[in-house]
Order: sequence, then C-alpha cells, then structure tokens
Amino acid sequence: MGTAGAGNEATVGDRRQLINVAYRLLGSLTEAEDAVQEAYARWYALPRGRQEETVSPGAWLTTVTGRVCLDVLGSARARRERYVGAWLPEPLPAHTERDGPGAGLADPADQMVLDESVTMAFLVVLESLTPAERVAFVLHDVFRYPFAEIADILRRTPAACKQLAASGRRRARDARTRAAPAVQADVVRQVKAAWERKDIAALVDLLDPAAVMTADGGGRAGTVLRPVEGGGRIAPYMVAIADKAPGLELLERSVNGAPGLVARRDGVVVTVAAFDVAEGRVSRIWVVRNPEKLRPWVG
Repeated sequence: MGTAGAGNEATVGDRRQLINVAYRLLGSLTEAEDAVQEAYARWYALPRGRQEETVSPGAWLTTVTGRVCLDVLGSARARRERYVGAWLPEPLPAHTERDGPGAGLADPADQMVLDESVTMAFLVVLESLTPAERVAFVLHDVFRYPFAEIADILRRTPAACKQLAASGRRRARDARTRAAPAVQADVVRQVKAAWERKDIAALVDLLDPAAVMTADGGGRAGTVLRPVEGGGRIAPYMVAIADKAPGLELLERSVNGAPGLVARRDGVVVTVAAFDVAEGRVSRIWVVRNPEKLRPWVG
C-alpha cells in the first residue's frame, strides 16, 4: 500500500484508526496496542529516504499492523488452548464511564470507536473465524478497505480475499444486534434489579430457557471454567454469587457500546458483564473477571 511519492510523517489520527482496526482483529486492547506500537517501530526504523518516498504513511502502517495482527492471530489459538477456562475479548467502557482516577486521554481505550462491530457478541463470533477470514472480513466490511489493499496484507489475490470476507460475513451475520438499545437497556436493568433482590424466579423469566453464560477469570479470579447453560441453571448461580460476595455494588454501564453491568467492590471494578438480548430475553451473558482485562475500567 502506498509507495513512491510524498509524505513522511505518521499522524496521531493514524494511530487512532490503527488501534480501532487492531482491537477488532485481536479482541484484546493490550495486544492491539502492542501491534500498533510494533508497526510504528518499524516505520521509524525505515531510512529517511524510504519514509519520504511513501505516499501514505497511514496506508503503510495499516499494512504492517494488519500483518502483525495476522501473526498474533496465528499464535493466539495455541496460547488460548493453554488459557485457564474460557477466553473472552477484553471489555471496553464508554469514554464517559471510565472508573478510577487514572482514566486519561492517553489510554488506548479512549481512542476506540464503540459501535456494532465491537459488541461482545460480534467479537466472540470473530474468534471462530480463521485469521485470514477475520482480517479480510473486518478490513472490508467494517472499515471498507478495498480488496486490492487487503490482498497486500494477506499476500493473496483480491479474488481470494473477497471469498474470505464472504465466508466471514456468513458466519458473523447472526451476531448483529438483535434488540434495540432501549430494549436491551430495559432488560439489563430488570436483570440488575432481580439480581439485587436475589429473585431466582424473576431472573428465570428474564433469561431465555436456552441462555448461555460464559465467564473469563483467566485463572486469576474465581469463576466457572465452563459455560453455564439454561436459564434455570444460570439464575440460581447468579444468586449464589450474590450470597458469596456481600458488599458488591452493581452498576449499569455501557460495555463495548451496549448496555451491560459492572460490579465494584470498595470502588474497584471486579467484574464486567455483557449481554445479548433477543425477543425481550437474555440469550447470552459474557462475564469478564480476569483483572488483566479490566484495566481500562480502573484507570
């Protein structure tokens, strides 16, 4: 992408775009930041003449970031097989809902655009794609990059990249938001109230009978290691958590751009929960307790 011309400086705007791309490719803000830093390191390592010959530093950085992410995705599956329990993407707060005094503009979380392409449901589906499918689909369908540029990243033909994106699109179709934000917010609010009352019957009514709850503690925080299936099993589990964790403060917060819940103890975020709502009931719950994934929430 983009050589033989003018332009010799990568801009702050490029960095924001790159972090947005890398997070959607990797599902990890930490890994996204590392990938972008690596791309910038390679840029500044280029001879000055090569930088000046580059038409678009931003396009060059996108190509390199994409290839770094592709390498990370290739090794991530092996690392996640060794992960303790289920692996979930890192949840992101809205800029206005950061918890903790250290939240600042320098944090990569503040550079994220929160939209449908970062909902937990969407990111979880992306985890099921092959690395090449994920790169082609995200870059084309989310960021509207042409297949000719994606081909440069994947080192495949534009036609092959088009097929990869189509495959990813088919698999991601069901992850699109199914409930209006107001509806989801109302359901989540009811879940919060029922959980605080320890009302199992009310929780069962709010959960789809086939609902699934997946939790990520990463071996650093106590949680179930396997998904809990069925509203009739999830509801009593939620109440049992309330019984075992006195003093928890439950707050309504935006999680990856969608209504969710955050649990705090002594002012510190210890749990972030994202929800998928369909036909007025909760169909999926994703609970992140791994403290390493909660850094954007504590500043």
